[in-house]
Amino acid sequence: MWGLLVAALFFGHAVAGCSGGPPPGPRPSGPPAPTASPTTRAPSPSPTTTRIGNATPAPRWLGTRVLPVGPNGFPAARDTPPELRNRSIITVDDLPPPPDGRFHATVEAVPAGVLARSSWTKACPVAASDLRYLTVGFRGFDGRAHTGELLVNARAADDMVAVFGRLFAANFPIERMRISSATDMDAPPTGDGNTTEAFACRPVRGNTAWSQHAYGLAVDVNPFQNPYHKGRVVLPELATAYLDRAKARPGMVRPRGPVVRAFAAVGWKWGGDYRSLKDYMHFSATGG
Repeated sequence: MWGLLVAALFFGHAVAGCSGGPPPGPRPSGPPAPTASPTTRAPSPSPTTTRIGNATPAPRWLGTRVLPVGPNGFPAARDTPPELRNRSIITVDDLPPPPDGRFHATVEAVPAGVLARSSWTKACPVAASDLRYLTVGFRGFDGRAHTGELLVNARAADDMVAVFGRLFAANFPIERMRISSATDMDAPPTGDGNTTEAFACRPVRGNTAWSQHAYGLAVDVNPFQNPYHKGRVVLPELATAYLDRAKARPGMVRPRGPVVRAFAAVGWKWGGDYRSLKDYMHFSATGG
């Protein structure tokens, strides 16, 4: 396993394929059904019952209430539960947090164990050798430094380190950043997932063409605070309170805000600028 360690505070140099078409490449032979929400895995139980700053532990029911799926393949959008209308949940660490509280990142070839717990298979449109495993620091809603992980296309790896370094320096809060498995993607929808992630071997929502996520060339940031919206479809389904973009809350991606600026600095485009739909969580290299 070779690795390039990028360890720093953040530096002085200068978020589904959700909706657009893919770069040239094969199409899935029998695509999985589009996921009803970007993530449905429940976070691990919080070790604390107390508030940290403005952040609170996750409700005990989070990730456990399965929603019925409608004829369009998605659950119906629902009112946001009161506990999630200003969602600021304490991060439960999946990886050890940085001991010095500063921004650190690593880039390496994807370890076999990481690949095995991801959604990658030989049927995906990108070779495993063309992906990179990143660990990057992020600031939680609890104000603390945490470590997240992403799978991204090799040609985007350094850019994503730069992006998340900028977000860390801007104190932009992220709830959770972890690689999703095929099991996670196929889990019954609960409509309350909020995992920031990149690679996911799946087609565009409601289509058969590969998503930009399937190439490791797209990132979704805080899906709950930044939902996908087209017609009556809202993903995650319980995030309807966040369709009101005029009401600014922590974790939201804002026009001309730090997240849009960070991705624009590396040439990536925002799904919040789409005309036929809105994909506020979504950033991609191609704009698709």
